[in-house]
Amino acid sequence: MTDDNAKPTDLLTKPVSRRGALALLGGLGLAAAGCSGGNDSSNATATTTGASSTTSTTSGATTTTAGSTAATITDCTIIPEETGGPFPGDGSNGPDALGESGVVRKDITTSFDGKTGTAEGVPYTIQFTVVNVDNGCKPLTGAAVYAWHCDRDGNYSMYGSATEANYLRGVQEVDANGVVSFTSIFPACYSGRWPHVHFEVYPSVSDATNATNKLATSQIALPKDACESVYATSGYEQSVSNLSRVSLSSDMVFSDGVVNETPSMTGNASSGYVSSLVVGVSGAV
Repeated sequence: MTDDNAKPTDLLTKPVSRRGALALLGGLGLAAAGCSGGNDSSNATATTTGASSTTSTTSGATTTTAGSTAATITDCTIIPEETGGPFPGDGSNGPDALGESGVVRKDITTSFDGKTGTAEGVPYTIQFTVVNVDNGCKPLTGAAVYAWHCDRDGNYSMYGSATEANYLRGVQEVDANGVVSFTSIFPACYSGRWPHVHFEVYPSVSDATNATNKLATSQIALPKDACESVYATSGYEQSVSNLSRVSLSSDMVFSDGVVNETPSMTGNASSGYVSSLVVGVSGAV
């Protein structure tokens, strides 16, 4: 996939979605209804001074951030389908974290099942609220989410120079409210891509062992203000210059809009961040 000196780039993968195809064809501004071309400021959710339990609205759907109890969704939209990139680790192109013992976990900062390494960086809790758009936006109970992203140096575990690690990858079942959260670190900005988190939704944990079973594949577009705050801290120095050379409008995944992929975000670079995203899924059994 990559050599030891290469940095990951999702530009190397063949697009598997309408949005990826639009980007490669130069189809900026041709997104379907519900998505709009964004810029760095209008799509960046304002951050607060401390991570806490709050209620927020994403694309008309009310949800709750980590630490809260119930989520009431009044409106929801199918999450845009995006590429899993060249480093999914789901068995679709070689490395398969889904088949390893211990992948079902909340804290994804450490390696597991005999692999080594722990990811260092600003604390980051990634929360998803998975709902069924075909059933009145009710929680998709029993569903599972597989989440993964790059580390502070811009590398993906299980690939290239990080083959001995499998950190920053994990699967969890949603709770009765459709909510699931992962304890992680804030990812880097590597060359050619806007800072992001990958995820796949599966009908159940037992289904989250084979990529062919997934219901959806998408990405989180991290808000610019949070990225700038994190990248000003020690260890993220190369992300500062990388972020200055990319924008949401130039990113090959997010250029046609991030309305349904930008999470609400609370916290700060000292205590850590919490993001919350409503994920609407269709076709669930």
